[in-house]
Amino acid sequence: MLNVLEIIKRTTEFLAGRGIASPRLNAELLVGHALGRKRMQLYLEFERPLTEVELERIRPLVRRRAHHEPLQYVVGDTEFCGLKLKTDRRALIPRPETEQLVELVLAWCAVNQPAEHILDLGTGTGAIALALGRALPAAQVVAVERSAEALALAGENAAASNLGERMTFVCSDWFSALPATRFDVIVANPPYLAPEETAATAREVREYEPLAALTGGVNGLGDLEVIIQDAPAYLRAGGLLALETGITQHPHLLGALRQAGFSHAGGRCDLAGRDRFILAVL
Repeated sequence: MLNVLEIIKRTTEFLAGRGIASPRLNAELLVGHALGRKRMQLYLEFERPLTEVELERIRPLVRRRAHHEPLQYVVGDTEFCGLKLKTDRRALIPRPETEQLVELVLAWCAVNQPAEHILDLGTGTGAIALALGRALPAAQVVAVERSAEALALAGENAAASNLGERMTFVCSDWFSALPATRFDVIVANPPYLAPEETAATAREVREYEPLAALTGGVNGLGDLEVIIQDAPAYLRAGGLLALETGITQHPHLLGALRQAGFSHAGGRCDLAGRDRFILAVL
């Protein structure tokens, strides 16, 4: 019988042969998921023989990952700002850099008037909305998504996180289906890649994640321009618009924000030093 360490080694070799990055890490996470163990627990069970039932749970997961299906879709969840979120092909996988967007919004709220009404545009899995809602218990959060399938996933994550009572989910193409109201904070991580950038993404991205949530028109700026143009009608005076953007787009977007009437706008770098975020005050 194969033991835990032997199956991890075989899985690592198999995934490496299929061009999977970090094959040992992937192998440990897949085996751990199938066995209901965390990685550190696996290390204590390396010599334990695996039953045929356990091997049958591991094999389909490894086959899916070997076809470059994202690990987060294979195991069905991911961590974001301390929340465990369900992930599947209905929505983009939340990225670690987007956690920094949440941190920037929370830092702004800590210094300025506490946010009671927050709008999350393009909510996807609900990651940003739920992270802000959990960190700001007095806030009511409206989460907008134009994909009905992604919106359903966000609702499932809200229910699992026990945050559903303070969340409102709206199927809308940005602001189009929203009633006339004002928010303290509007946050958005919209599609911002040009088509050629989307085509150059990793196989895991371009073959499995929803491309409509990645590509922002001909030059990647289309959705960001719509949000910037329409946001002043839904933002209170002194309110914040927080955006995740492409790393070459800040000069154009900062000009668009000035034209839209924002009193102050500035870029913020991600942890790799790239121009990734914009905070603008009306």
